[in-house]
Amino acid sequence: MTVTGPQSTPRRRAPRADAVLNRESIIEAASQVLAEQGTAVDVREIARRSGVGMGTLYRHFPKKEDLVRTVLHNDFSKWAESARRAASDAEDPWAALADFYQQALTGYARHCAIMENFALTWSEPDLEGIRQLRLVIEELRAHASALLRPGVTTDDLLLLLVSLGHAVQFTDACRPQMWQRLLRISLDGLRTDHREPLPAATSPDAGIQPSDSHTLAARSRPSQSG
Repeated sequence: MTVTGPQSTPRRRAPRADAVLNRESIIEAASQVLAEQGTAVDVREIARRSGVGMGTLYRHFPKKEDLVRTVLHNDFSKWAESARRAASDAEDPWAALADFYQQALTGYARHCAIMENFALTWSEPDLEGIRQLRLVIEELRAHASALLRPGVTTDDLLLLLVSLGHAVQFTDACRPQMWQRLLRISLDGLRTDHREPLPAATSPDAGIQPSDSHTLAARSRPSQSG
């Protein structure tokens, strides 16, 4: 009787060094172009800046949406991690909260694609960047709880960031300092000396729902004609 050993599974070959380099170049170029021009950018511009041909780009990212998703995931995660580090380094809890909003919205204003898609990420609960951002805001809220008006929740602070982000989108080109005024007004309204009861949430235990994100996104997008 012949005894055969377990069949070995074929090993998946590691990507060639030039393929890895091409992918990194595409992602880096796409990050720059998406920040400058938003998601409507022509992928030919991304290929040109990355120094690869269209065939190479499509081998790595068969659909434009795949590339946009990869770049936004990377950039959003970096943004959230940067905010987390800045918050953890701050000693004054209120200054940490204010600096977080300032840093987040400044970065938001400089990245067109994040500006366009930030509200839409609410419909993707598995997005790592959103989870990181929620943890940052929860930590900030906990540290500043004695300075916040009663009843302020993490969802309140997170939705405030989305709302101010839309203000950045609408005003940054023509009135670049307007969102700074709105941020100051909003932060003042969060302080504990404003003790009037807040309106009850529609669903206190559910937090922000995906349907809310679609409503926000629909209201924020300009109508298209033609």
